[in-house]
Amino acid sequence: MTRTFPAKLANGKPPLFVVVSFDGAGDLTLWSHWRQIAKQVNARMTFFLSGPYLYPGSHRADYKPPGKSPGASEIGWGDPAKVVRRTAVLRQAIAEGHEIGTHANGHFCGKTGIGGWNATQWNDELKAFDLMVANGPTLAAGKPLAAPFDPATVKGMRTPCLEGNRSAYRQVMRQRGMLYDASEPGYIAWPKKTDGIWNFPLQSVELAGTHKNTLSMDYNLWYAQTGAREAPASQAPALKAQVLATYRLALRRSRATGNPPLFLGNHFNHWNNSVYSDALTTFVQDTCTQPDIRCVSNIELLTWLEKNGTPRR
Repeated sequence: MTRTFPAKLANGKPPLFVVVSFDGAGDLTLWSHWRQIAKQVNARMTFFLSGPYLYPGSHRADYKPPGKSPGASEIGWGDPAKVVRRTAVLRQAIAEGHEIGTHANGHFCGKTGIGGWNATQWNDELKAFDLMVANGPTLAAGKPLAAPFDPATVKGMRTPCLEGNRSAYRQVMRQRGMLYDASEPGYIAWPKKTDGIWNFPLQSVELAGTHKNTLSMDYNLWYAQTGAREAPASQAPALKAQVLATYRLALRRSRATGNPPLFLGNHFNHWNNSVYSDALTTFVQDTCTQPDIRCVSNIELLTWLEKNGTPRR
């Protein structure tokens, strides 16, 4: 389900779209949290699901990742009871208007992982995702259980660690009828098509109070703040304030340059005493009800772009 939005607001500018997305989408408590926050402010979000979160570990050898042993996964596998619960949660989230994308499966980063995969290997990886979505719930339940969604409805991907041969995996995406890639670093600007699909980047933003740039992703903010190390809990308020100020600075820069979309990436995590989840929660609550803002899923933004074209600054 996608909503419709005007080409221009009363002030003559396009809406300022804020796109919040999550990688992995496994933790059931955070699923509940983000669905509740979205309801509060009439937002829609994109959740890039990792296949193993819907597949029980007892059947992990069904997965044969390129260059790895059967059943290998850097993120583990699904507990059967949690797979059944995730299946229900995914179905509910889709009914609420949220979008499900793919984060592939085993989360293999680096040169020995997805960095070296060719188009054939990416095709195998995405077929494996389809099978995990289709078959995992039934295997976990021990009886027929419908998949939470049709894998053919997945139109976007974010690759693990934002890596991979882009021309190779985008070729496979096009062949599958997918429409956008949310993996490539970029800038606060109106999106364009690359390799025949929309490029929705994580954006370079200034870390508030510094002259350093980082990506609009929680892990990158964590790395920029504390080297991706856990800081003492006493530092959490100041770290959260800096992240929140970073988001607000990025929003101001969008408004100053013609309202290009703001893409904010997150994980289902509690890094640094939940600084990044807490900061994003506050930002969404404060921002999504502002009159010129529309907090949307990636597919809602894409639908708007296809209808109205890319605005000129």
